[in-house]
Amino acid sequence: MSLMKSFYIYTFGCRVNQAESERLSEELVKLGLALQEKRPDIFVINSCAVTHKAVAEVKKMVNFVKRNYPDTYLVLTGCSANYWLKLQKDPVLKKLDLVVPNSDKEYLAKILKKRFNLAKQNRQTSYSLPVDKYTSSFRLLIKIQDGCHRFCTFCIVPYLRGLPQSRRISEIVKGIKENESWAKEAILTAINTEAFGKDTGEKFTDLIKQVLKKTSIKRISFGSIHPWSLNKEFVSLYQDLKDSDRFVHYFHIPLQSGSNKILNLMKREYKAEEVFERINHLYKLNPYIFFGTDVIVGFLEEEDSDFEKTYEFLEKSPFVKFHVFRFSIRSHTAAYYLAKRLKKVDEKTKKRRAEALHKLSKRKMLAFFEKLKGKVFPALFLSKKEDGAHHATLINQVPVIVPTEEDFTGRILDVKIEGVKKGRLVGKVLNSKFQAPSTK
Repeated sequence: MSLMKSFYIYTFGCRVNQAESERLSEELVKLGLALQEKRPDIFVINSCAVTHKAVAEVKKMVNFVKRNYPDTYLVLTGCSANYWLKLQKDPVLKKLDLVVPNSDKEYLAKILKKRFNLAKQNRQTSYSLPVDKYTSSFRLLIKIQDGCHRFCTFCIVPYLRGLPQSRRISEIVKGIKENESWAKEAILTAINTEAFGKDTGEKFTDLIKQVLKKTSIKRISFGSIHPWSLNKEFVSLYQDLKDSDRFVHYFHIPLQSGSNKILNLMKREYKAEEVFERINHLYKLNPYIFFGTDVIVGFLEEEDSDFEKTYEFLEKSPFVKFHVFRFSIRSHTAAYYLAKRLKKVDEKTKKRRAEALHKLSKRKMLAFFEKLKGKVFPALFLSKKEDGAHHATLINQVPVIVPTEEDFTGRILDVKIEGVKKGRLVGKVLNSKFQAPSTK
């Protein structure tokens, strides 16, 4: 078989999935296939299964492709593939031409190459990454690690992605250097940053040091940094990087709860006050860090007093941006079995608690934005808007709108924050050389 000429990859879920899809795209293009969104010969769904809704969305996409592109060779990979293959069989599997579990995802291009004799079409001598919200913004997603050993009671991910597997620092550095001609920012993505190097003997902090030392990438950032990664070694490293214009001062730290009772039931194995102390230490080093977090409301046995502890934690902490999730019982997780004997929280209460946190986050975000007014930060210009304004991200990953007729796409320039308009920062480009913002 050698008739396959085009492909398309639809990606659900996390940045790790996105990084995997970009790598697969590169491999398929190098095998001679063209990226084509409408009616491709091969349609790959890189799926998510972190929630029931995510699995339902994947099933919906499978049905959409079969209905609209009946002659397309349909491939499913990712966490929903593992979920349906290993945990809960589903009739949707019969609609797929190929199902590749996470353990074999990195070999998917080779599998397709062999199945369709793609090597004979390999006339491609150069490659351009597919245009998506990251590559079009000059940001490169680099997967550094997969899997997790924590087995938090609410989480199904370790069952779907397995135990930790890390890429070597040398391989990560090589991947960044290969894309330095176009990429301005490398986003290092992981399922659990704490697990980086557990299987290779390397260190997360050494990864940061080596990327900064051995590449010329203008900025490096992370999708998430997990609470377990905020150890003394990391804090010590950040002390040296706090004024850096290459290290993005944005930390998304999934807290999940501010109640020690709930954290214990979740099997998070840290206490709220430990996280509070560590992020406050970072905040004292640089009060312009943009802190984000994930929070689950309505977990098993969560009383009003437990929620109040979470609310108070978030109110007093430097956390500004909250992703709030209402707990739902997921089969095959430890919480599924705990729910048989522990008290459940009703949906009305979950909604009320989630809304309270959304309001708090909005208020804290506006207060943080006000603090940035009058300060100067380097900003990566992402894209040009039709109304004559640019989208950019500051060195702390905060988005800013810059009204200008000039096209600064892909450049890193100094921007002075002038104000807040409709809940968004507005700034102007300066010609002066960047100086670290004053903390006074």
